[in-house]
Amino acid sequence: MPRVIIKTDQAPAAIGPYAQANKVGNLVFTSGQIPLDPTTGAVVGNEICAQTTQVLTNLKALLEAAGSGLEKVVKTTVFMADMDDFAAMNEVYARFFTGPELPSRSALAVRALPKAVLIEIEAIAIA
Repeated sequence: MPRVIIKTDQAPAAIGPYAQANKVGNLVFTSGQIPLDPTTGAVVGNEICAQTTQVLTNLKALLEAAGSGLEKVVKTTVFMADMDDFAAMNEVYARFFTGPELPSRSALAVRALPKAVLIEIEAIAIA
C-alpha cells in the first residue's frame, strides 16, 4: 500500500525530521499539532482555550489537505502540560468535535511540550 506524505502551508510546517501527516490507504496519521500560527510560526495564545483553538484549527487544515476532515477522525491523543487544564480544553474540543460519531480519545499530562506550549494533539482519521 503506497504512502503519501501530506504537506500544506495552511498548518504549521514541521519543525523537525517528520511529515505533517501520512496518508496510507484510507487512513490519515497526523503529527502532533501545537498552537503555532502557520504563517508566522509564532505560538498563539498563552492560555489553554486559545491554544486548543489554534491546535484544532491547524489539525482541521491538515486533515482537509489530506482529503479528510474533523468529522472523519477516529482517534485523537491530547498531550497537556497541566491536567488542571482538562476541563477548559474539553470545552473547546467539544466545539470542534460535535458528533454524532465522536472519535476515541486519550488525554495525558506530560512534563513539557515543544516551544513550552500547553497542548499538542495528534489524530488518526479516515481519508
